[in-house]
Amino acid sequence: MMNRQYNNQGEKWTALYVRLSRDDENEGDSNSIQHQIEILTKYCKDHDISRYQIYKDDGFSGTNFAGVR
Repeated sequence: MMNRQYNNQGEKWTALYVRLSRDDENEGDSNSIQHQIEILTKYCKDHDISRYQIYKDDGFSGTNFAGVR
């Protein structure tokens, strides 16, 4: 998911959000997380987006996030 934001100086930033795949049970950064980051950063490069921040949910998938507060 990508969302462009502006900071206080009016600079355009993009948020890159990656999430754990339920099929990937690795500790630390999972392979699916790394793959998602590669895909999204390539997209940014291909579309001249140089200012971005990566946000990771590595440890919670769409099947187990409901109980997280």
